[in-house]
Amino acid sequence: MGIALVTGSAGLIGSETSRRFHAEGFDIVGVDNDMRARFFGAEASTAHTRIRLEQDLKRYRHEGADIRDMDSVDAIFSRLGKAVEVVVHAAAQPSHDWAAREPHTDFTVNANGTLNLLEAARRHCPDAVFIFTSTNKVYGDTPNRLPLVEMPARWEIEPSHAYGLGIDETMSIDQTKHSLFGASKVAADVLVQEYGRYFGMKTGCFRGGCLTGPAHAGTELHGFLAYLMKCTATGRPYRVFGYKGKQVRDNIHSHDLVDALWQFVQAPRSGEVYNMGGSRHSHGSMLESIQLCEEISGKTLDWTYVEDNRVGDHIWWVSDVRKFQSHYPAWKYRYGMTDILSEIHQALVAG
Repeated sequence: MGIALVTGSAGLIGSETSRRFHAEGFDIVGVDNDMRARFFGAEASTAHTRIRLEQDLKRYRHEGADIRDMDSVDAIFSRLGKAVEVVVHAAAQPSHDWAAREPHTDFTVNANGTLNLLEAARRHCPDAVFIFTSTNKVYGDTPNRLPLVEMPARWEIEPSHAYGLGIDETMSIDQTKHSLFGASKVAADVLVQEYGRYFGMKTGCFRGGCLTGPAHAGTELHGFLAYLMKCTATGRPYRVFGYKGKQVRDNIHSHDLVDALWQFVQAPRSGEVYNMGGSRHSHGSMLESIQLCEEISGKTLDWTYVEDNRVGDHIWWVSDVRKFQSHYPAWKYRYGMTDILSEIHQALVAG
């Protein structure tokens, strides 16, 4: 096999992708400059993950380039050429709270960085499969207009509703409040689609729900499930923002997402879009997730409630993954919520 180039290679999805595609026979070129430490502080640094990748994977090579630097990106692709058979673009500024602090940085990382990668791939390896890890935030706060019903521990939608099994790709991404992060990811998402539809490249956008797993360096501003378990297990205070703590999220383990990416690589399409999250298989409200963390850890979370919700935050999000499943019927979930949180807890205990 040739090369799989993975951006954000030391992050949650990037590292899982690097390990899986290496096991499948690819040489891996990881591109990651640890901007996560700048975004969220030293505890969110991915440096330790990079070191483990270099130690564990004999065919892994690291590039510390900044994807905002067009010349650096082009130089990497020029050097590798058509040996690059897959690009998995998982590098991002991932927080809508942080984006409001530095809109220019957020946009240049998420939108301009994606454009640099697409153009470099088109110039040097146009036949490569190009996968972009997008986000459900491209739909903005449109999900909040759904006719939700308040339950004792969650918001829910009527089972008979068109989105009763989850939100599919037909939901509009227009005329909505995205947050600046959502806007920069919309720009990148549409660019990836356009390079598929206009230039005929094999591109796919995977609009993730909450992506999680034991390799997630969770912080308050990003990676809520890992951070929730970290706070529960260590006694660190946790803040719940708005919606009475009944907001619902689906959560997909990094293993299950990367397996979906692998399925796409085997039979790629051009300009395709998939909602990809835990669906009804793996989801829960904030209150339900707190209870599950407490049950697994045997500890009580020290949490407080903040009335104001985050700007553009979803009240209820459950992904409908049936489109992807219809295209790739071999793909199956391995992890549910209890499995995910148990694994995160085990990793915390192990240190």
